[in-house]
Amino acid sequence: MCGIIGIVSNEPVNQMLYDGLLVLQHRGQDAAGIVTSDGGRFYMHKSNGLVKDVFHTRHMRHLTGNAGIGHVRYPTAGSSSAAEAQPFYVNSPYGIVLGHNGNLTNSERLKEDMFKQDLRHINTNSDSEVLLNVFAHAVEKSTQKNVLTSDIIFDAVTSVFNRCNGAYAVVSMIANFGLLAFRDPHGIRPLVIGIKETEAGPEYVVASESVAVDVLGFRLLRDVEPGEAIFIDLDGNFYSKQCVKSKKRAPCIFEYVYLARPDSLIDNVSVYQTRLNMGRTLAKKIISEWGETDIDVVIPIPDTSRPCAQEVALKLNADLREGFVKNRYIGRTFIMPGQALRKKSVRQKLNPIKIEFRNKNVLLIDDSIVRGTTSREIVQMARDAGANKVYFASAAPPVRYPNVYGIDMPSRQELLAHNRSDEEILKEIGADKLIYQDLEDLKSTVTEENQHLKSFDCSCFDGNYVTGDITETYLSKIEMLRADDNLNEKPTNSTTQMDLNLVSYGVEQEEHV
Repeated sequence: MCGIIGIVSNEPVNQMLYDGLLVLQHRGQDAAGIVTSDGGRFYMHKSNGLVKDVFHTRHMRHLTGNAGIGHVRYPTAGSSSAAEAQPFYVNSPYGIVLGHNGNLTNSERLKEDMFKQDLRHINTNSDSEVLLNVFAHAVEKSTQKNVLTSDIIFDAVTSVFNRCNGAYAVVSMIANFGLLAFRDPHGIRPLVIGIKETEAGPEYVVASESVAVDVLGFRLLRDVEPGEAIFIDLDGNFYSKQCVKSKKRAPCIFEYVYLARPDSLIDNVSVYQTRLNMGRTLAKKIISEWGETDIDVVIPIPDTSRPCAQEVALKLNADLREGFVKNRYIGRTFIMPGQALRKKSVRQKLNPIKIEFRNKNVLLIDDSIVRGTTSREIVQMARDAGANKVYFASAAPPVRYPNVYGIDMPSRQELLAHNRSDEEILKEIGADKLIYQDLEDLKSTVTEENQHLKSFDCSCFDGNYVTGDITETYLSKIEMLRADDNLNEKPTNSTTQMDLNLVSYGVEQEEHV
């Protein structure tokens, strides 16, 4: 899971890119990077850490230019080394930088093709660098007589679509030419376009979520369509092309459950409204299966489950209370690498308000149960705070299968619901009752807001992978590479990207690429 942003403006974009990454920080807390374009040169700064920690005044001062891209990363393919922070850069042809949200499912074969056929060297274990080199090679093949046009760019993107499988929303800059953005033919990962009309001409932004468009003062134009590429030259001219026919529009439904901010629109659907809808369908199931309940209070697990809990409490005619105080300085535990770190961080992140639990029958509402770390700890915290009974409800169905499209659910053994019945899960988390949202009900919460959305990537719930290329062999391999036990092990073929970022001569300085 990552956040991407690209801007073409009539004024310097460094601060806008920084502000955009800040509101996309929830999509990745591992690393951040910005590249700007000025006078035919790229200026880059990237490193591990939060946006506020990566960029300081000295960095921002050197990120000059009226166009650029930014990226926040949580790694799902590759390692967490600083060398794999994005954007990535290649100098040929022309000079190209690229940031990517998602995951290529055929990256290993592409790496081999890059070496044997395209004569390109892949320097890291990141599939984003693979994607960059596939695109760069396609541009090189399509270019004639050193002349680059939007049609040539779109031909190159078509080649990328034909070679790359998986999920990918991409922002890229080509030196002296402009900003490119495209989205995989299934539209699994989100990407939106915003526009701002100024006296000097239109300005454009592309970003993972519409919240970045809103915060920067742009007007949301639309989503980038699956299989579509858009190109904005440095003069602000906008071009778009449907490069390949959309195979089967299937946005990731987990975006609505957890990943996206509630104030975002994804595929013209309000994330907040879908979470309210989730509460109504979940309450209906609770009433149907549990009948008349003895629930005294409904308590959300902050923050993503709050809209759902509001509707559940309303339908159950129960009190809604804030039973947990969230420490805002602790990151999202779901995307933290390592089970031990996640378990420790749950208690650091949430602290119960004991008067809301003491001598009460409590219904806890969470957005989902993935590894079960948060659920077990929170149920125990509720009991320690004096609750009589602790009921648990998930706004999403059981997560039984790994997600291979850019969300860190790599290992089936780490998923609490994998090969477990609801009764076994209940025992694991230690609650008195447990209920899950039905998958069809979850789908309906989104389609209710956009009737044109017929299909979704629900692979972590139903095991149906929309790209059609996921085998048992593939799943076993990524489990081996990406499971918690192996995260700290350096791959035998691990290398580092050329450091085009900073040069140190006693003090840290910015280097252009």
